[in-house]
Amino acid sequence: MKKQQSEILRDAIEEMVATGEFKPGQYLEEGELAKRFEVSRTPIREALLQLGSVGIVEIRPRRRARVAQFDPHLLVEMFEVMAELEAMCGRLAARRMSADELDELARANEDCRRALSEAHEDAYYYANERFHELLYLGSRNRCLIEQTRNLQRRLRPYRRLQLRLRARVSQSFEEHCAIVKALQAHDEQAVDLLMRTHITMHAQRFSELMSFLASMGNRED
Repeated sequence: MKKQQSEILRDAIEEMVATGEFKPGQYLEEGELAKRFEVSRTPIREALLQLGSVGIVEIRPRRRARVAQFDPHLLVEMFEVMAELEAMCGRLAARRMSADELDELARANEDCRRALSEAHEDAYYYANERFHELLYLGSRNRCLIEQTRNLQRRLRPYRRLQLRLRARVSQSFEEHCAIVKALQAHDEQAVDLLMRTHITMHAQRFSELMSFLASMGNRED
């Protein structure tokens, strides 16, 4: 199905948030965005509303839209829920993924390995997203897939920033390899535990992420 103009704009703005081009707390002016993308304000407004519906953008009555600001406590809570959702996806995927689907997941992980060997953080991030999306689809549970994707979108900027933390990319890849092996063995309990460990924001990593976010600065009031 062909995407509507507002959906294309939504994806483009979301990507700019995920890459840090638009920072937490930064105001998003409809006029400036319309000029940037060479469109009218209407599809920009629709795109911002869509991003607002999943919490990526904050929109208040009679006020400008801005990139959602991170709340440390909420961020921890979102990662806790994400760990549960992805663990559930993993359990069901271990039970339901076909041999062809497992091969495709292994290929996605090979793309992660290649990006790691080339020290290409952006390439790793996109290969990592593909890896997780295939895992969601492997659950064969449409309700679960929808809910997991929605929260994944809210966490995209922070999951991307995580990969810039010390040794996180190599650690992420090692965890992927263990997940693939457990899935191939159809070991639901092992996949469940591995996914929780993979997603859960541990204290040291969270502290590093908070310091990284603070260093980004440049917030607008």
